[in-house]
Amino acid sequence: MSVWRNLGERTVYENRWAQVNMADVELPDGRHLDHTVIRLRPVAVATVVNEANEVLLLWRHRFITEAWGWELPSGGTGAGEDPAAAAAREFEEETGWRPGPMKLLLAVDPMPGISTSHHRVYWSDQADQIREVPADDFESARREWVPLSSVPDLIARGEVRSANAVAALLMLARLRGV
Repeated sequence: MSVWRNLGERTVYENRWAQVNMADVELPDGRHLDHTVIRLRPVAVATVVNEANEVLLLWRHRFITEAWGWELPSGGTGAGEDPAAAAAREFEEETGWRPGPMKLLLAVDPMPGISTSHHRVYWSDQADQIREVPADDFESARREWVPLSSVPDLIARGEVRSANAVAALLMLARLRGV
């Protein structure tokens, strides 16, 4: 079996969001290499699908990639915080809508070759608007209910760039038979 073994790590940078380590990795043939490991908090992601099979999405700019795109509300899960509760909290803060009971849709590791970033995506089929302007209004330029049927075209045009959103939206479209 071809297994890489982590023989130990040293931290080269750390802040409240991320820890960057260098790992001493032994390859199956016995050679060693230094490998970067980015350790991140788990991420909770949320969406709501309404009766018209529309999902509430955020249109936002990401300065790191210099790109605009549709995304799902998401954020870090606090220490000891239930991921479903974190997803509901992020959804409410970023959209102004309070979701109903959250159901686990999927769990993904977007960059397992370099990062411990683990994303748990939740969804609900109900929500109540509790404010016109979300608490975290700065998180997006706008929020829109988008038909699930348009998801493949949005992805094909590069308008959904976040890996967790692509996976979640395609899964929801399949689940809802759209």
